[in-house]
This record gives sequence, C-alpha cells and structure tokens, in this order.
Amino acid sequence: MNGDVNILQLVIATVLFFVMMFGIGFILNMLLKTTFMPIYAFILVLVPLFVWQTWDHAKSFSGNFTSFTFVDILPAIGALIGAYVSGATIRALRKGGYKMF
Repeated sequence: MNGDVNILQLVIATVLFFVMMFGIGFILNMLLKTTFMPIYAFILVLVPLFVWQTWDHAKSFSGNFTSFTFVDILPAIGALIGAYVSGATIRALRKGGYKMF
C-alpha cells in the first residue's frame, strides 16, 4: 500500500508542476510577448536554484549530483515540458490570428 501511495504522489506532483509551469509560462508569454522565455528562465534560474538548495557540503561534487533520484528529476521534467507547451500554445494562438497573445 505504501508503494502505491508514493507512486500516486509522484504522478500528482509531476502533473502539478506541469500545470503550474504552463500557467506561469502562459501568463509571462502574454505579458512580455516572448515565446520561449519561460524555458530559458527555468533552465537559467530554477535548475541552479534547486541544485543550490539541495547541495550538501559533506558530500563531494559528484556525490551531490548522483544523489538525485528519479523522484527528484521527474517533476522537474514535467515542469520543463509545461514551459515548452505554454510557448507552443502561445505560438499557435499567434499564428491563428489572436492579437492578444
């Protein structure tokens, strides 16, 4: 039972990060009139911030990066996909003739 709950939490976390990054990216794309700026912000700001937050000075440099597991990486991949989909959605809306986006 405990393994099922953990898998369910992982799926919910991944979907939540996808939806959250899609929403933030969509709003940023509308306000700043950029298409893929949320992906660059994710890679340049959020990934280093996550690595810095989870850094353990007791471990070596390679030990810090090998300590990340599938559970740590999968929600981040979901968020990155959400950022990409928000840019693709904005691009499709602009090609469709919607001036607001």
